[in-house]
Amino acid sequence: MLYRLLKYVLIGPLLKLLWPTKVTGREHIPAAGGAILASNHLAVADSFFMPVRVPRRVTFPAKSEYFTEKGVKGRLKKWFFTGVGQIPIDRSGGTAAQAALDTAIRLLREGSLLGIYPEGTRSPDGRLHKGKTGVARIALEAGVPVVPVAMIGTDKVNPIGSKMWWPRRLEIRFGAPLDFSRYEGLSGDRFVERSITDEIMYALMELSGQEYVDIYAARAKELLAAEAAGVRPQVPAQTSATDADRVPETKAG
Repeated sequence: MLYRLLKYVLIGPLLKLLWPTKVTGREHIPAAGGAILASNHLAVADSFFMPVRVPRRVTFPAKSEYFTEKGVKGRLKKWFFTGVGQIPIDRSGGTAAQAALDTAIRLLREGSLLGIYPEGTRSPDGRLHKGKTGVARIALEAGVPVVPVAMIGTDKVNPIGSKMWWPRRLEIRFGAPLDFSRYEGLSGDRFVERSITDEIMYALMELSGQEYVDIYAARAKELLAAEAAGVRPQVPAQTSATDADRVPETKAG
């Protein structure tokens, strides 16, 4: 009830009014059943703008800190993030990471639409970064398709470090579903999971037009911090959707 209230009455209409958005490929979203919406991640705003344009409810894993803060502010944040369809995920690793995967798989098997950012965190520089293989394991174990989603312009609405949201025209592109049923029973094989993840990232690169860099976003943040401190880091060569036959380390293309 709270999700519908926020999406259709309190927040959704405001987002649609202030941020006109061109949406293409919405027909690729399954009308029913479990599926993963695997998106690039440019801004916190992504988790608001995308679900508003999806006819079904979208559930996002969110860091558990959003749900555990103390005091009135903490309770309000927990109420809000629960209301917009997010579920707490402990990202401390080990058994916590496995619990996060198990939760995602359960939701998909129950028929939910799950939003996932394969990069693991926001892009610190607007480029598309190497995907983490959790998305592949979840897709394999749940047996669901993966729909690539390209968010375009949200980094201009909600730049890193800014608490303001600026008026801009946005675009959301939904790509054709990716079917990985040919890998059924191979969950846990790191080579298979890497190949699947790279195929998803390749689809995102083509869909978004972003430059691709074969390092994790978290590592890219460290390199930017080092550069800001006066240390010149070495960054792997980049590829873009216009000049690459395939993403490094992938069999796609």
